[in-house]
Amino acid sequence: MTKPPKYWNKAKKYLSKKDKIMKTLIYKYRDKTLTTRKDIFFSLCKSIIGQQISVAAANSVFKKFKNACNGKIKPKIVKKITIQKLKKCGLSRQKAKGIKELSVKFSNKSFDPNLIKSMNDEEAISYLSTLRQIGRWSAEMILLFTFNRENIWPIQDIGLLRAISKNYKKKYLPPKKFVNLLGKKFSPYSSVATWYLWRSIDDEPIQY
Repeated sequence: MTKPPKYWNKAKKYLSKKDKIMKTLIYKYRDKTLTTRKDIFFSLCKSIIGQQISVAAANSVFKKFKNACNGKIKPKIVKKITIQKLKKCGLSRQKAKGIKELSVKFSNKSFDPNLIKSMNDEEAISYLSTLRQIGRWSAEMILLFTFNRENIWPIQDIGLLRAISKNYKKKYLPPKKFVNLLGKKFSPYSSVATWYLWRSIDDEPIQY
């Protein structure tokens, strides 16, 4: 884990001035910040495993997957693991195939994560989405957690939508127009707002 992003304190001040609810959340959750592992392969595997299942279920599957890798989640190690063994960890066939293909593309360098650094957010999302099992949501998680991009507003994320409903007294699902307006209000620090909204519904900070 690393230090918080360079923009973190500036973003907190900006968001506190912009929104009373955000100011309250920032004051309440002062113990931790967004961090990064700086390991995109690890994070992509974790993102694929976490798709469309609960946090508890994802943690259970990931623990088994990590054991199957002997604690080393690296492309060359994952590449040697069979689809059957991955399925025994609790992965669906599609997720197992996605992780296997990921390990191959990282091993043969047909996917180059270093290219992402020079891309804007939308270009990076498109590039990440060329990977099997990686759609917009997963790509946004990678940009937020691995690259610490400051203006990610993942409107497909169930946790974010639940947090908006809870904190802004909206029905679930909150109106799309309201969600989009909030995103504009929090820009250019939507990632920081997202992180605090997640904290409001889950005391353990999310990490990919």
